[in-house]
Amino acid sequence: MDTKARAALAFFTLIGLLAAVPAGAADETAETARLIAELGLPESATAVSERPGWAAPRKVVIPAADAARLAWMQEAAPGVALLPARDRAEAARLAADADAVIGFCTPEVLASGSRIRWIQVLSAGVERCVGIPGFAERRIVLTNMQKIAGPVMSEHVIAFMLALTRGLATYVPLQARGEWQDDAVPSSRMWSVEGRTMLVAGLGGIGTETARRAQALGMRVIAIRNSGRHGPPFVAEVGLPEDLRAFAGRADVIVNTLPLTAETRGIFDGKFFDAAKHGALFINVGRGASVVTDDLLAALADGRIGGAGLDVTDPEPLPPDHPLWRAPNVLITPHVSAEIDTGDGPRWLIARENLRRYAAGGKLLSEVDVARGY
Repeated sequence: MDTKARAALAFFTLIGLLAAVPAGAADETAETARLIAELGLPESATAVSERPGWAAPRKVVIPAADAARLAWMQEAAPGVALLPARDRAEAARLAADADAVIGFCTPEVLASGSRIRWIQVLSAGVERCVGIPGFAERRIVLTNMQKIAGPVMSEHVIAFMLALTRGLATYVPLQARGEWQDDAVPSSRMWSVEGRTMLVAGLGGIGTETARRAQALGMRVIAIRNSGRHGPPFVAEVGLPEDLRAFAGRADVIVNTLPLTAETRGIFDGKFFDAAKHGALFINVGRGASVVTDDLLAALADGRIGGAGLDVTDPEPLPPDHPLWRAPNVLITPHVSAEIDTGDGPRWLIARENLRRYAAGGKLLSEVDVARGY
């Protein structure tokens, strides 16, 4: 069964429960089902009750919240003691006799919580979690927030692209100084994106949403993914990791949405920038450590890369004296591409739904392949 079919099945399964719950709860169930179907969140192939070591949880550590939210979370797991933690230190202390943890995955939590069998992180990236020594050996079920921030992060990508193609990296600082220089950006750098090619490296939740928006702007989208040469209809061509440099030579805009794994660390290096189309734009909302920063700086300096939009950097936070701040035609935002005015409601909905499923021994949403790292 493909992703869309699984999402549809999950939607109608949840809708089927509505008649048995009060009106307020029915609204929440419908919203959760809509979110799962809309984002195509995958469901685990195996129920947690069928896995070695599972038992109905007695205690679960969760992030501290107001009384109403804690009560709302409690409704999803009657009979389970929810232990609110205000910070990592408190989470580690409470994990000592917990069966599962939501929102915290640190070496201290793992060391303290010998009984932990499930961790729900509240981000898409899990490299720090799976990188904890001994994590894989513990066979802990790990779930994340894949695809949740895909729509807004893709809009951040498009904002970077349009700002760079219309000279805003130059004109905004001029505005701050009160300088009118209508020739500050040469016409060769004032692009129309229609008809241009975008390469999306990483066709997951963020990459797919980025591709959808770029194609709507009249761009031809090509992409790289690890799982095969298939993709949605708005992506013209999909390649495998070994095609990355060849595809880069054809792209006017290169977008990195890859997770950080052993295979992707430093993948955007001097050889990659040599292979890229001369003057291409490079946008990174994936992970800073997938880029060799000195090589990017060199490519910006000599024009191999015509500009960059960076929401993530290596190092991070970027020190005040770092040369990236002064690199030509670069826009930097401080790892905020997932921020949104509607807050963290969708994350809590998915965390609550997975809590309900785990307590019932069901199939979880968005399980991470720990061996792959995403």
